[in-house]
This record gives sequence, C-alpha cells and structure tokens, in this order.
Amino acid sequence: MTDTITLSVGAAVGAGSMLAILLFAGIAMLALGLRDRARAGADQAMRLRRDVLLERSPAVAAVVRGDGRVETSRRLGDWLGGGDAPDRWDVLLAALEDVDAAALSDAVVAAQKAARPFRLTVRARGAARVLLVTGERAPDRLHAPGGALIWFFDASELQGEVERFAGEAAQLQGAFDALTGLIEAAPLPMWYRGADLRLAMVNSAYVRAVEAGDAADVVAQQVELVEDSGLGGPLANAAIARDSGEPQISVVPATVGAARRMLRVHDIPLPDGGTAGFAIDVEELEQARGGLKRFAEAQRAMLDRLSAGVAQFGPDRTLRFSNQPFGRIFAMRPEWLADRPEFDRVLERMREVKRMPEVRDFPTWKDERREWFQAPDAEIEESWHLPGGTHLRVVAQPLPDGGLLLIFEDRTEQVQLASARDTLLRVRTATFDNLFEALGVFAADGRLQLWNNKFRLTWGFEEKMLATHPRVDALAEAGAKRLANPDRASLIGQLVRSATVERKQRGGRAVFADGRHFEFTAVPLPDGNALFTMLDITDSRRIEQALRDRNEALEAADRVKTAFVANMSYELRTPLTSIKGFAEMLHGGYAGDLSDSGTEYTEAILASVTRLGGLIDDVLDLTEGDDADLERERVDLELLARAAADAIAPLATDNGVELALEVDGTAGSVIGDQRRLGQVVEHLLRHSLGTLEGGGRVLLLVDGDEAHARIVVSDDGPGLTPDEAARAFERFAQPEIARDGERALGLGLPLAKHFAEAHGGKIDLVSEPGEGTIITIELPRA
Repeated sequence: MTDTITLSVGAAVGAGSMLAILLFAGIAMLALGLRDRARAGADQAMRLRRDVLLERSPAVAAVVRGDGRVETSRRLGDWLGGGDAPDRWDVLLAALEDVDAAALSDAVVAAQKAARPFRLTVRARGAARVLLVTGERAPDRLHAPGGALIWFFDASELQGEVERFAGEAAQLQGAFDALTGLIEAAPLPMWYRGADLRLAMVNSAYVRAVEAGDAADVVAQQVELVEDSGLGGPLANAAIARDSGEPQISVVPATVGAARRMLRVHDIPLPDGGTAGFAIDVEELEQARGGLKRFAEAQRAMLDRLSAGVAQFGPDRTLRFSNQPFGRIFAMRPEWLADRPEFDRVLERMREVKRMPEVRDFPTWKDERREWFQAPDAEIEESWHLPGGTHLRVVAQPLPDGGLLLIFEDRTEQVQLASARDTLLRVRTATFDNLFEALGVFAADGRLQLWNNKFRLTWGFEEKMLATHPRVDALAEAGAKRLANPDRASLIGQLVRSATVERKQRGGRAVFADGRHFEFTAVPLPDGNALFTMLDITDSRRIEQALRDRNEALEAADRVKTAFVANMSYELRTPLTSIKGFAEMLHGGYAGDLSDSGTEYTEAILASVTRLGGLIDDVLDLTEGDDADLERERVDLELLARAAADAIAPLATDNGVELALEVDGTAGSVIGDQRRLGQVVEHLLRHSLGTLEGGGRVLLLVDGDEAHARIVVSDDGPGLTPDEAARAFERFAQPEIARDGERALGLGLPLAKHFAEAHGGKIDLVSEPGEGTIITIELPRA
C-alpha cells in the first residue's frame, strides 16, 4: 500500500513535471510566434516605407546584369518616354540620344569590367528631359555578377539653374581673372592673408618691393613688407581688421628697393575670415605735406615781418590769420584777434578805433565790402584816407575756397615822398634852367629826355623840336652847322654812347663857328641814362693861352739867364787863374821875401781864390743841365765814402764836429761816375758841417739791398723849418742860414740832387727845427 501510494505520488510528480515542461514549451512557442508576427509586421511596414521612399525618391535605380537584362522601375520608363520599364540594356540605350547612349554604354562597360565609377548627363530621345547618371559595379548582395548598379536622377528642372550658374560662373571666372590681372599689374604692393593671418597671395609689386625671387618664395618664407617696429609688427592692424570687421589704415616706414620710404598700409577684412591689404607709397606726399607745413610757417613768419598788414578770412567769414602789422595798424589786441572774429565785427572794430574812412552810410558800406567774398574780379583795390592823414592801400583777393585775403599797405610815407618828389622835380627844373652849363639827359636808347634853356640856346634848337625827344644822332646833325668843324659833331654821339652803353665817363672839346670854346662831358647816371654837359671855356682858353705865352717867355729868359751865368763863369775863370798864379808866385817868394803880414794876406787870397773857383765850378755844373756827360764805371761805395770822409775830416776837426762813418756789408757797388758821386757825398757832408757848431755830430751811413744802394747823411744840428726844407733843393734859392759868415745852404744840395737824379736815383730830406736833418740818397745798382 505504501509502495502503491509512493508510486502514485511519483507518477503524479512526473506527470506534473511533464505538464509543466509542455506548458513552458507552449508559452515559449507562443512568445516566439508573437515575436515573429511582430517582426513580420515591422518588416511589412518597413517595406511599405521603402516602397514609398523609392516612389518619392528623385533617383531611379537600375541593375544591368551581365547578360544585358535590366531590372528597374516603371518611373525610368516614364522618364525615357516609353511608358514601360525597359527590361533590356539595348532598349534602355535606344531611348537615349545617340551620343549620350554611346557614352553611357562605354561607362557601364568600364564599371562592369574595371569597377570604375562614373557620372555623366544624358538626354532622352525626342524629349527635353535631362538625366544625371551615376554608376558603379553591382554589389555582391544584389546577386548580379558582372553587372552594374546605375542611378538615374531627373535633372531637367535643375538644368536651367545649372546653365545659369555655369554662365554666372563663367562671368565670375572672367571677372576673377581680370581682377587677378589687375592686382598683378598694380604698381603698388597688394596681398591676401588667410584667417591665420599668414600670407597666402602677393602680387609682383610686392615681390619687387621685398626683392624676392617670385610670389611663391614670398609666401613660403612669409616675407613681410613692413618691418616689426615693436608695436605688434605688420600683423597688428590685420588682426584688428579681422576681429573688428573694420578696415584699418596706418602709416609706417619700410625699406622698398633699398630705399627708405613711408607707406600708408590698408588692411581690409574679407568674409572668409582673411584680410586683403595694399600699401601706397606716401613718401613724396609726406615730404610735400611737410614742405607745405614748413612753407605755411615760413609764409606766416615772413608776413609778420612785412610792413603791410595782412588778414585772411575763411569761407565762414571768420578771421583765420593776421600778422602783427595788421594788429598794429588797426590797434587790435592779439587776444581779441585770437578769438577769430567775423568779418563784420572786424570792420566795426576798425570803425570804433577810427581806423577806417569816414562814411555816411556805414551799413551799406559794410555790405559792399562783404560782397568781396563772392567778387568775380581776381583783385579789388581801394585807397582809404584815414583820419590823421594816414593813407592806406587796400587790396582784396577772393580765395578759391570762398575765403578772402586782405592786404593793408601804409602809403602815407610814399604819398609824402611823391609830394616831395614833385617838389624836387620842380626844383630840379628850375635849377637846370638857371645853371651856367648847358645840360642834356639822354636815355639808354640815345633819346634826349631832359634839357635846360642853356642847352637849347647854345645850339639854337627850337623847343618844338626838342619836345619830340630826338635821338642824339639827329641832334648832332642838326647842330653840326654851329661848329667851326662840322665833323666834330659826331663827338656828341660817341660820348653819349660811351656813357650809356659802356658806362664810362668821357669828354672832349669843340670850337663853335663864333669862336667860343666848349668842353663836352658825358657822365653815366645810376638809372642807365647819361648826363651830357657843355661848359663854356672860352675865357679860360684865353687865360691859358696868355699863361702859355708867359711861360714860354719865362723859359726863354731862364735860358738866357743860364747862358749868361755859364758865360760869366767861364769869363771869370781867366782873371781868377791869373790872380791865383800871381798870388802863388808872391807866396813862393818869387818877388822877394814877404813879411808875415804879406804871407798871411797871400794865403787869404789863395783861400778865397780856391773857394771862388769851387763856386764857379758849382755854377757851371748846375747850368750844364741834365745833358752833362757822366762816366759809366763800377764804383765801390765803401771806398767812395771813405775818400769823401777823409776829404772833409780836416774841416770837421777845425769846426770841432765829430764825423762818424758806418759802411754796412750790403753797400756793394753801383754803375756811375765816381767823381760826381764823390761830389754828391762831399756836398752832403759840407752841408751838415755848415749847420753845426762845436760839439755836434755828423754820421755817414752806406748800405743797400739787391736793387738799390743807400747813402745817408744825418746830423744833430738845428734843423730846418718846413719852408726851408721845401726849398732846400731849389737852384739859386740860397736861403741865408749862416754860421761864421758862411752860407750853410748854398749850391751843395741842388748839385747833390742834380747828380743823384742823373744816375737814376732819388734824394729825400727830412728835417725839423731842433731835431737835426737826415738826407737819404737811393741809387740803382744797374
């Protein structure tokens, strides 16, 4: 029983387990069925969606198998115009234009055999539809070995846009090419930077400016046109332009073609994030701007130094500039002028300080002056007579910018000078007409400009003829008949031309037919004219002739006197020789022994005879004149001086005078007459001894140089007065300066001068009362 119960329980358990397994299997199968059902539904939905997408797709797929069969949809047949979907490759190609069919056939063959994808455009035969075809080898999943997968796109609607875009693209390409050529041909450097601000393109001018090989080298090496100045470098403005979207301009220095230039650099942002740039050489502009600025400053400085007042008004009629004389003339303070007052206010200020003409209707007068700003005339000029006697010359110049330039020139002094000039002209005319001389002023062209009554009356010209201002040749021809020698009339033209053309003063003389003598003179004047003067010298000619006749008479008398003195000197020698001979015989005892008194008397006679003989010789030497024969030989001056000193030494000893001799090594010798030169030195020594008292001193000095020898005799005697010194060398003047009854100044000095000059030398005497006398002779070596 127990076993039965146990078995029944086990069977029940087993049956229950089996039932449970079956239940679980059923549930699992139900779940799987439900899942498959859901998946099938999803697949069906997806298939429906794919069918819809394929129907709505702009492209139609076609599979071309290796055996020529085609798998495609009906839409392709509609596009090709056949209605049914083409099932054969040759049918599909037959629906296309011949050229397109051949191209598509070749492309499909290449895709089938070489797996080469393609893209081309074809047209349906007899239709306006355009199809875009892309293809490739059929994937393995299509199970079409040796086939090709082709997609057809209907591009009919886009073809017009494509053609339009192609035309626009061609136009844009042409414009781009033209712009590129323009940029390349531009003479100024131009460049393009990418968004990273690196150079991407430059033109030829840029390449030349940086002295690079070509544009590729510039881009590769990133050669910048502008050096890094330490303020962000050449990329600073480009970065600002890129980030701000605003163009940037800067003026920076750069080295272009080995020359330092100033460039105005423009950086312009572009829509692609890059920047374009170009540089303009403004070196000349900067220099011109600086020159204009310096010119304006120099002009204002110059205007301040002018004596005329200058005021410049702008287009808005406000004062833009005024110089210092303007403020001084119209008594306007600099601070008031610095506020740039208007034109009307300036005129009112002139009226307030009484620096404008007195007018009855000031508003109308002011309105008329306001019209100067639009005056059509290039220049307006007025004269203002101000209270107090001031004369102003006012010049108004309208400016191109609508402004006005006023110049105020103080003509008061000129007006006064003009008045004085008129007075001087009247005085000159009156003076001319009352001068003793005949005057005529000739212009540079030889025409007579001015003349006085003396000129007209002297020549006998008519006033009507002179009023035509004739030429000098016509005047000379008209006045020739008044001259004793009519040919001398040409002298007038010669003198005037010399003064006007050559600017030289010349003169001459002419004799009139009535016996009058005139002296002509032409003097160049500072203004280029010539002053012709005629001086009546008739009286002076008569006096001159009288003096000439008297001089000839005096010369004849002098010759007679000289001849008489010479003859008398020769005549005196005969008795003097006899007296000397008899005195020597008496002194020698030929007539018997003489007493002491007789011997003393004979010695006095001999001394007087000797002195008298010397005086006669001196007189003869003076009367011989310059024609005296001189011996020409070399004379040693040292020996000559010592011989003369030895000859005079006894006389110096007797008179108690110290005689000193100095001979310099440069004395040398001269060519001349030794006897006459010895006489010269002795005469000078005797003259000095004759002026001295006991205790005096006489110095004889001889020296010289290469060209001349010098003999100097000096003493410390009483000296000579200026009148005596001036007449010391005159013949027979004999001023009576005596010592012990003997003449101190006789014929010695005239003889010394005579012989010195005969040797080509010269003699000078320097003396002052109480200071002694110095006599110097210079003789040429040759």
